[in-house]
Amino acid sequence: MPAGINEYTEMAHQARQQALDRLADHAKGMGANAVISVMFDSTEIGTTMDEIIAFGTAVVISPVDGTQEFVRLS
Repeated sequence: MPAGINEYTEMAHQARQQALDRLADHAKGMGANAVISVMFDSTEIGTTMDEIIAFGTAVVISPVDGTQEFVRLS
C-alpha cells in the first residue's frame, strides 16, 4: 500500500476520533451520560480538505431496577 494512503487513513481516523470526542463533550455538557444512534457525515471542502462530523442523540441512561417495560405488546 502506498505511504500516502496510510497517512490519509491515519488522518481520517484522527478526524473521526476528534468528532466523537466533541460529540461526547457536548452531550456531557447537556447532562447526558450516553449518546445513541451515532453517525458520521463528511463533506469535501475544496480539493484538499474534508470535514467530518459526528452526530447522535444525547440521553441519560439509568440502571434497570426491574420495573421498566422495554417492549409492551398488547
